[in-house]
Amino acid sequence: MASSSDRFFDYRLSWLAFNERVLQEAADRNNPIVERMRFLGIFSNNQDEFFRVRFAQLQRELELIQGPKEQTALIKLLRAIQRKTSQLSEQFDTIYTELLAELAKRKIYCLNESNLTAKQGRWLHRHFTTEILPHIVPLWVDRGTDLKRVVNDGESYLMVELRQNNDARFALIAIPTAVSRFIPLQSEDGKAKKYFMLIDDAIRYCMDDIFGGLYQTETARCWSMKITRDAEYSLDSDLDTSLVEKMSDGVKQRLTSEPVRLSFDKSMPKGIREILADGLGFDEYDTYLSAGRYRNFRDFIGFPNMGPAYLEEKPLEPLLSAPIARTKNLFDAIDEEDILLYYPYHQFNHFTEFVRQAAFDPSVSEIRINVYRVAKHSLVVDSLIDAARNGKKVVVNVELTARFDEQRNIELSEQLQAAGIKVTLGIPTLKIHSKLCLVVRQLDSGERLYAHIGTGNFNENTARIYTDFSLFTAHPEIGAEVRNVFTYIEYSYRHFDFNHLIVSPVNSRSRLMQLITAERRLAESNQRAQIDLKLNNLVDRQLISELYEASRVGVKIRLVVRGMCALVAGVKGMSENIEVISIVDRFLEHPRVMIFHNGGEPKVFISSADWMTRNIDRRVEVGCPIYSDSLRQRILDIFELQFADRVKARAIDEEQKNHYVKRGNRRKIRSQTEIYHYLKASEKAAARKQP
Repeated sequence: MASSSDRFFDYRLSWLAFNERVLQEAADRNNPIVERMRFLGIFSNNQDEFFRVRFAQLQRELELIQGPKEQTALIKLLRAIQRKTSQLSEQFDTIYTELLAELAKRKIYCLNESNLTAKQGRWLHRHFTTEILPHIVPLWVDRGTDLKRVVNDGESYLMVELRQNNDARFALIAIPTAVSRFIPLQSEDGKAKKYFMLIDDAIRYCMDDIFGGLYQTETARCWSMKITRDAEYSLDSDLDTSLVEKMSDGVKQRLTSEPVRLSFDKSMPKGIREILADGLGFDEYDTYLSAGRYRNFRDFIGFPNMGPAYLEEKPLEPLLSAPIARTKNLFDAIDEEDILLYYPYHQFNHFTEFVRQAAFDPSVSEIRINVYRVAKHSLVVDSLIDAARNGKKVVVNVELTARFDEQRNIELSEQLQAAGIKVTLGIPTLKIHSKLCLVVRQLDSGERLYAHIGTGNFNENTARIYTDFSLFTAHPEIGAEVRNVFTYIEYSYRHFDFNHLIVSPVNSRSRLMQLITAERRLAESNQRAQIDLKLNNLVDRQLISELYEASRVGVKIRLVVRGMCALVAGVKGMSENIEVISIVDRFLEHPRVMIFHNGGEPKVFISSADWMTRNIDRRVEVGCPIYSDSLRQRILDIFELQFADRVKARAIDEEQKNHYVKRGNRRKIRSQTEIYHYLKASEKAAARKQP
């Protein structure tokens, strides 16, 4: 049997390979230049999260593991990660320099403190003193300063060296986040040319405005820096402390948690770097990342288009669902047939309208929903509050431990409770990640349940850029099982059998194993057997081993995995019947889909769960079968379009080198574009069939 390292690709390195695919999009000259700048922001944001979560977890493991063999393996992995992140950082700087040159070709210029005209400089001083300076308070630094206490996680700083009479003082200036990172500058060459400046360089230019009146200097030099802290926190076990209080205290721990990465301007002198490293308590296993003069490129996610419209992607007009359009309300539409939406190709306001109508429909007696991440100004939340005001029973489970949204969800739970809504806070040991909503209506014929099962959050903002499926159904048995999931969340000691839904942690592992085994047995009896999966992450070793066994006996397995993939494809005797691709494009691929071909009668599921151990065993997740023949075929067709992608698909081989899938003599297919046109044609055809 192959060794563990041969059978499984390390998922942390696989995560970096995924983010390299994002960086490839920034480098791709076929993408509009503004979108390429935004991909730099996405890459930077992803890297921050990687160090806050994955890398920090590795360091904690290194502290706990005692065995020399295990320690050696972890140190080797840490070194590999450090090499890879350094390589990606160099690629990033090269791409950024190229993009600035590309912008200049289009008469859009990024200026710095050294190339402003006198007129632009005078305007900048006025703008700086009124709009930026009020947000700046320098922090004095020396070798005794406890930087872990004063430097915030993820914020970008300028380390300033001030010299006077051969004496040097040092200060940290936080780059303000309350104002835009991008400052438009006046053009002196007519409207044809556009100029902008990063706020970092505006601070450099206006250094005298900061210190001049209080601390006289002969020279001032500065270099950018940023730290990334461990995002993990612990919760007090005190039984007298409420979960909300524990979560609030836990989130505060992040402010002072251990730094795991120091990122700095490569021109920073060694002595100043040592001051920072000493003050932060860095050791040899932490990461030092030298790069260009700017930090926090995640702000570039919002890089503005200062030129013509063609410099960014042409927006796709969200589609109207024909079954919804031909009925007076959502409930009539769902009564007629199951409805499957695919965001952002379809309008997300179909879901917000579902909740809005439920809020005032006299027949509705109850609404239940799981909330993981919602938009800052959420129409969903507004409708839930309106429903409570209308006398409906509203029960909302708010997941307080949704990473980096904890504080927002604490505030949301308080807002909902103040409106008279019953708020549940899930199960202490299980994160609630299922995307469920249930509406109960009291009709003349009796009680009727309307269920929503999805793959993405109820968030208007992310629904514009994440691809996700939403199923609306009035199937009575599915509705009853959705209700049982909500009851399980409130009363986790109660036992439920789920015959339709695949529910973590109740039956996901066993059901998935059964479905894989059924395909394997078909192959063993010389029948055609096939498994198609679309996942964000494929990491669980037991399920991967089951896929290997299925491949070994002849099951054809096709995988579309956006992010981490620990499965090693294409290895003779183990996985030669497995193909894996990854698609990174203008929309974030987010749905989870499972297709088991079942001897020609495919079983198709959508799910909130990735194939990671945490999602299978330590979260409440829900997968749902698609029973409608037409909707099942829609998912099959969409999967085929994605696996036929020859523009944005990368082959995930045993080394995860991210080579694009070769097109050969096949048609040039960009799956996200093709899927939009496919759905548009489907909705038009459905509209023509309406009575």
